[in-house]
Amino acid sequence: MRLLVVEDNAQLSQLLAKGLGIAGYETDLLATAAEARDALLTTSYAAVILDLGLPDGDGLSILRELRHRKDPTPVLVLTARGGLQDRVNGLRSGADDYLVKPFALEELVARLEAQLRRPGQQLGSSLHIANLEFDLRNRQASIDDQPQVLSSRETAVLELLMRSKGRVVSKKQVEDHIFGLSGDVASNAVEVYVHRLRKQLSDKGAKVQIHTIRGVGYLIAEEKRDPV
Repeated sequence: MRLLVVEDNAQLSQLLAKGLGIAGYETDLLATAAEARDALLTTSYAAVILDLGLPDGDGLSILRELRHRKDPTPVLVLTARGGLQDRVNGLRSGADDYLVKPFALEELVARLEAQLRRPGQQLGSSLHIANLEFDLRNRQASIDDQPQVLSSRETAVLELLMRSKGRVVSKKQVEDHIFGLSGDVASNAVEVYVHRLRKQLSDKGAKVQIHTIRGVGYLIAEEKRDPV
């Protein structure tokens, strides 16, 4: 899962990225309110970790704007503002959780996981479609209980599609999930990874199909076999 970390302290930002990476998350790191606004308008994230004291504005304004446009992305506020009224203001502005610096990384990850386990969010233990299983904790795909070897980006595509079972995932969502704000993305990159994943699953006997919905995106579903 890809997270957005909005934190202007470069050292802390890098430590967060390292710790969250060990926990299995990809991160985009931004340091200003302006950058965060742009990213949240163009990129889909599993969750946001948001500092409040940013150099060009208050993080609460970003949070209020997010909720004003009915964006349900979980937001964990991470700030030095530890007063009771500060916490109340953060939660009433739309924060899903509020953690005061200094903090333990283990607690941050645990709080994040708690948010993502809530109904409608993205964390559980495993996903299943027919004989295909995806272990979310280990990010391991299995077919008929046999572990499969996939590249990191093939794994990311499969995870996104399986999390969205029954719904079409747009090409832009796949790009965001794989590349985030990493820079230039080849125009056919998503098609390449979807093609590779589709072939891998087919070759190994997965009873699923990845459908291309022209002009819309991709949908994974159980393979439909014609009756004999």
